[in-house]
Amino acid sequence: LNHITYIAEIGMGLTGFGVFFLFFGMILFFDKALLAIGNVLFVAGLAFVIGLERTFRFFFQKHKMKATGFFLGGVFVVLIGWPLIGMIFEIYGFFLLFRGFFPVVVGFIRRVPILGSLLNLPGIRSFVDKVGESNNMV
Repeated sequence: LNHITYIAEIGMGLTGFGVFFLFFGMILFFDKALLAIGNVLFVAGLAFVIGLERTFRFFFQKHKMKATGFFLGGVFVVLIGWPLIGMIFEIYGFFLLFRGFFPVVVGFIRRVPILGSLLNLPGIRSFVDKVGESNNMV
């Protein structure tokens, strides 16, 4: 059982570094090397956290094929050297893929002391409420 937790911890680290490199790559005017490293680390980390089979099943469900196409297509476009276009595809695919998790994330963040207060500010609250209620796949 400890073996599984170590693998999941490694996966969380890889995913965290992936998000960091993606964010840093976007801040540095869509640096393609940083974005490529971030993409690889994020997908590898996801596979470590939930397992290869479950990762494959998550991405390749019939109703998620459009989202998967945009996300993985964006990764590919970044890897071949068009970072801005690839990131637009990736972000769109990411939102389509992980739309079902947004209500859980929003509910969790609302219970965090400072972040919860920020989400309840007038302009932000209506946007977060819309994001938090979107459960259906498009």
